[in-house]
Amino acid sequence: MKFTFALSFMLLSSLAPPKSFKTQQMSYERVKKAYAEKATIVQQLFADQKLSLQSSEIFLRAFKAEKQLELWAKPKGKPTGWQLVKTYPVCSASGVAGPKRRQGDLQVPEGFYTVNRWNPQSNFLLSLGVDYPNASDRQLSDRKQPGGDIFIHGNCVSIGCLAMTDPAIQEIYVAFVEAANAGQTRVPVHLFPARLAGASWERLQAQCLDDAVLAAFWRNLKTGHDWFEEKNALPRVGVDAKGGYVFR
Repeated sequence: MKFTFALSFMLLSSLAPPKSFKTQQMSYERVKKAYAEKATIVQQLFADQKLSLQSSEIFLRAFKAEKQLELWAKPKGKPTGWQLVKTYPVCSASGVAGPKRRQGDLQVPEGFYTVNRWNPQSNFLLSLGVDYPNASDRQLSDRKQPGGDIFIHGNCVSIGCLAMTDPAIQEIYVAFVEAANAGQTRVPVHLFPARLAGASWERLQAQCLDDAVLAAFWRNLKTGHDWFEEKNALPRVGVDAKGGYVFR
């Protein structure tokens, strides 16, 4: 009888549903505080675009020269319909125009990434980890020491990261928790040296007149940038044998 009871208890325990991602995150005081202070605000930002915070997909797009980070969202499961939810000022970002290519160069990466870590106990309040080095970086950056640990975080201090104000990272983090909780396993993050159109694009071209490699890299980024601008859809991003991005 004791054995039967113990076995039954083990089976029932194994069938218990796992905690949701949001429930796990809400066990941290900083996330609770972010929700208490910002959830209603974020909910309204989405509602203003006729979107539901709890059933949307999101992505981020950043422009280093303009120091802007855009939060975009669309209805879950639809290929198009992206709406700009909010543009946040980047409080601090080290380095200059150009990709990150080695550890210690203080550069914010440029390229097409995803968020692969949610850190509710960051040294910089809250943080979202960017999957640098990606497949392109592993070919084009220093093979032994490309660097890593690139985050979007709070506290307004940057050494190769995108640093936001604390209120901004709280809002962004709430949106990311809701997206993950709704099943979005890959949140794209597109990082550009500047807006790749108009006067900003002309200035970039002038900067790389004597650097054919950098010029080709930025033209490659522009292809992906323009895809989204023209189609209101995210391209599927791959990497070719030479480390260039390919889009389809």
